[in-house]
Amino acid sequence: MNQYIRAEQLRVIKDGGEQLGVMSRDKALALAREQGLDLILVAEKANPPVAKIIDFSKFKYQQSKKTKSGTTKTKATNVKEVRFTPFMAENDFNTRLERAREFLADGHKVKLVVKFTGRQITRKEFGISQMDKAVQSLSDIAKLEQDPKWLGKLYVGQIKPTKQIKKDEQDQN
Repeated sequence: MNQYIRAEQLRVIKDGGEQLGVMSRDKALALAREQGLDLILVAEKANPPVAKIIDFSKFKYQQSKKTKSGTTKTKATNVKEVRFTPFMAENDFNTRLERAREFLADGHKVKLVVKFTGRQITRKEFGISQMDKAVQSLSDIAKLEQDPKWLGKLYVGQIKPTKQIKKDEQDQN
């Protein structure tokens, strides 16, 4: 920037993008000061190096906006977990399904887990039917990403949203 540029010859560009040509560093600095702006080195490796006559604070602001815009576009999808039991009341089951719907509406993946405690493991078919019922109930807004499998006393499957649902659309249902 300004007097700290070491190259003797520079290709100078105006703020609007208009090329002023190749000139000495001193002449480019004088031109920048005359306009009340700064001389910024934008392409150091070029032959000759490229410098731009621009307001440095404005340039810095634009660079920060550019880096921020790149990071805000990516939305992290988390995996949320909803737990069921093989012998659970209908209302509890529906409450958990509604919670899973909310997660899916927000764009998250949902891990459905049927947890067996004690001797419940001897009746695996009840847990399998709970998982099937949950997947079937959520099939309108989600699809199975990972088939259900056994992990010890847990029967685990994962679903992901098929399309992005707006909150107000879901509230109408």
